[in-house]
Amino acid sequence: MGKDVLEQLISTYLATPQPCHIFTWQGGEPTLMGYDFFLNVVELQKKFGREGSMIANGVQTNATLLDDKLCNLFRHYNFLIGCSFDGPAEVHDKYRTTAKGKPTHSTVMQGIDMMRRHGVNFNIMTLVSQANVHKASEIYRYFRDQGLVFHQYIPCVEFDEKGKLQPFAINGEEWGDFLCRIFDEWYPDDVYTISIRHFDTIISKLANDEIQSCTIGKECRNYLVVEYNGDIYPCDFFVRKELCLGNIMRSGWEKALSSSLFQGFASRKSQWSRACVECEYLELCGGDCTRNRTWAADLKIPHSILCVGWKYFYNTTRIHFARIADQLKARAHSGGSIATSHSIEF
Repeated sequence: MGKDVLEQLISTYLATPQPCHIFTWQGGEPTLMGYDFFLNVVELQKKFGREGSMIANGVQTNATLLDDKLCNLFRHYNFLIGCSFDGPAEVHDKYRTTAKGKPTHSTVMQGIDMMRRHGVNFNIMTLVSQANVHKASEIYRYFRDQGLVFHQYIPCVEFDEKGKLQPFAINGEEWGDFLCRIFDEWYPDDVYTISIRHFDTIISKLANDEIQSCTIGKECRNYLVVEYNGDIYPCDFFVRKELCLGNIMRSGWEKALSSSLFQGFASRKSQWSRACVECEYLELCGGDCTRNRTWAADLKIPHSILCVGWKYFYNTTRIHFARIADQLKARAHSGGSIATSHSIEF
C-alpha cells in the first residue's frame, strides 16, 4: 500500500462517525512493510484523528519478522497482535513453512517471546486443518502450558472448482469433535483464566444478547476491506472482482456502504435454508459464515458444510454455556462486570 492510498484510507475513515475507529492490518504478511510503515500509520492517525476520538489498531502476523523496534512501537501505541500459531512444532510446521520449505515454529516462538518481553498485547489464532483437527487436547494443553491464554480457533474450509473440500480442509464432523474436545479441556477449570474467542461470543450472546462475531450475526456488514491499491471489498474472505465496491481514491465510504452490491452481500447472511430456520441453534450459529456454505442435493439454499459439527457442539455444551452466562448475569446484578471477551477478532 503506497503512502497516497494509506493517507486517503486513514483520513477519510477517521472523518466518519464511529464510537471507536478500528484498523486491522493484514496481508499476506503485514510486517513485511516494516517499522516505517507502521510509524507512518500512527502519525497519520494523530494528524487526522479528532479530539477525544478512540482509535484502535490490530495486526495479523505470523510473528516471524518481529524485532525490538517494531515491538516497541506496538506496545507504545497499544496495538493488538493476532499471532498465527497452529500448535506444537510437528503440527505447526506441516503447512507453515518458508518459501524454501523450512519450518517456522521456532521462529514464531521467538516472536512470541519478543512480544512478551516488550509487553505487547497479543492473542493466538489457530487455523484448524488436517494438520491439527484430531489433536485438539494436545494443542490446547500446549498453549496453556506455554502461558498463552487468548485463543481463537478458525476452521479451514476451502473448496475446489467442483465444490469439493480441499484435502487440507476439515469437514463438519471433525469440526464438531474438535470444538467439543477443546471445551472439555477448558470447562470448568479454565473458564475464567483462558479466553477462547468463540466461547466468549456464545456467552456474550446468552448473557446480554450481544453479538461479538459476524459469524453468528444476521448480516455481513461489520467491516470493509481496503486492498493495497484502494479497492474496497465487503469482507476479507470475499475479495473478488465481482464484489468490488469502489476505490477509496475515487469514491467514498458512503457510496460503498449504500451500494446495492454491498446491501445484497450483507443480506445474504440471513438467507437461511429451511433446515437453518427450523434449527434450535440458529441464534448461536447464524447459519455460519457464508464462505462455509455449499449446495446440498436436498436444499434450495446453500447450507454450511460444518452444520453437523455445530449441532453436535451446541447440543453437547449449551447447558454449560447457559450456566456460565447465568453466573455472569448474577455477578453483574451484584455490581460486577458482565464483559466476557478479551480479544478483538481479526
